[in-house]
Amino acid sequence: MQTKVLVLLALFISIGAVLHIIAPPIFGVKPDIMLTMMFLGILLFPKFQYVIVLAFATGILSALTTNAPGGQISNLVDKPITALVFFGLLLMLPKSTNQKLVAPVLVAIGTAVSGTVFLTMALYVIGLLPGSFGGLFIGVVLPAIVINVILTIILHPLLKTIMNRSQISAA
Repeated sequence: MQTKVLVLLALFISIGAVLHIIAPPIFGVKPDIMLTMMFLGILLFPKFQYVIVLAFATGILSALTTNAPGGQISNLVDKPITALVFFGLLLMLPKSTNQKLVAPVLVAIGTAVSGTVFLTMALYVIGLLPGSFGGLFIGVVLPAIVINVILTIILHPLLKTIMNRSQISAA
């Protein structure tokens, strides 16, 4: 692992943590903007070692900064699963695919996976009725998908350009 890449990933995670802390709550629950930074880190540095570091660091920071009931345990479980699913989907794509089009789609899928795992875990941890899953998914996860996709559309090309100009890569 390269130190400069790890420093950049730490920067992504810290920016995500700040955004996660200052994000306004939607129906009492904050959308997890830290996911966007984790996904961008995976897109820019698609190596298994970096994905694992990102997943656990993001999970720990999300658990420390969440206000959601049962969110601590849910974040610790959710982030590694989401990161590995996202990374697996990214690896299945041919190298010739246009990342400008693929990145927002993968982020939408990844956010949906994250929201599903998080809500499922949270419902079991705090003991809510399974019928509340649909309302929480629509009220919290769908807005988070929209926010994460918009952030990805804005940030991914910028970060890609910066990485190319500074000649930083995961190789």
